[in-house]
Amino acid sequence: MKLKNKIAIVTGSRRGIGQSIALELAKEGAKVVISDIDLKECQNVCDEIKKIGSDAIAVKCDVSKKRDVDAMVKKTIQKFKRIDILVNNAGVVLMKPFVQMIEKDWDFVLGINLKGVFLCTNAAAKQMVKQKGGKIISIASIAGEVGFMNTSAYCASKAGIINLTRELAMELSPHNINVNVVAPGVIATKMTEDMLKDKKTKEVLLANTPLGRVGQPEEIGKAVVFLASDDSSFITGHTLVVDGGWLTH
Repeated sequence: MKLKNKIAIVTGSRRGIGQSIALELAKEGAKVVISDIDLKECQNVCDEIKKIGSDAIAVKCDVSKKRDVDAMVKKTIQKFKRIDILVNNAGVVLMKPFVQMIEKDWDFVLGINLKGVFLCTNAAAKQMVKQKGGKIISIASIAGEVGFMNTSAYCASKAGIINLTRELAMELSPHNINVNVVAPGVIATKMTEDMLKDKKTKEVLLANTPLGRVGQPEEIGKAVVFLASDDSSFITGHTLVVDGGWLTH
């Protein structure tokens, strides 16, 4: 097992990509903190992890609120005594023409997607510095590299994550902390469900994906396992794109 007895926090892990990341980490021996806004759904994921044979706790957390994030980190330390891996996965998307957006829309998306990464990384990195090591992995998107219509706040937030990661890789490397990004393409999740139901939209998406299919959440989970393990010990500040070739265009 690549991550035996490592302690991982995964934000936004009650379902979708976050849940798959948590399960893949657990399969490799990690003990996982399942963090999201719905405690009952978090507990369901914990139950799945325990069936795998690992340990997990559920923590209710809104990543845009400092008090929630601080409490999440505190509970992790109380239970497991350390933090080896932080996965910043919590995120939202708002599809709306830019000229119709209001300040509240922008603040909502950036608050979770980018401020949330700042708050969680800031809190966890302090503990990792004390431990003299750790792995921080943030889930961005190919939308952080190219524009997608009517998702200005989402694109801005994901681009912010990518460049924040590059800077943090420089700052935290003296403390033996690796900081990287996974940038998914089109993945089959609740977030993309309605979009993929539209036959024409799906055809366009697949036409722009050289591998000719939609990605699966567990494929993101496996990419995170790689970056969380010693297999990636000489990788930091990197964006691992998992998009079926979308960005080759």
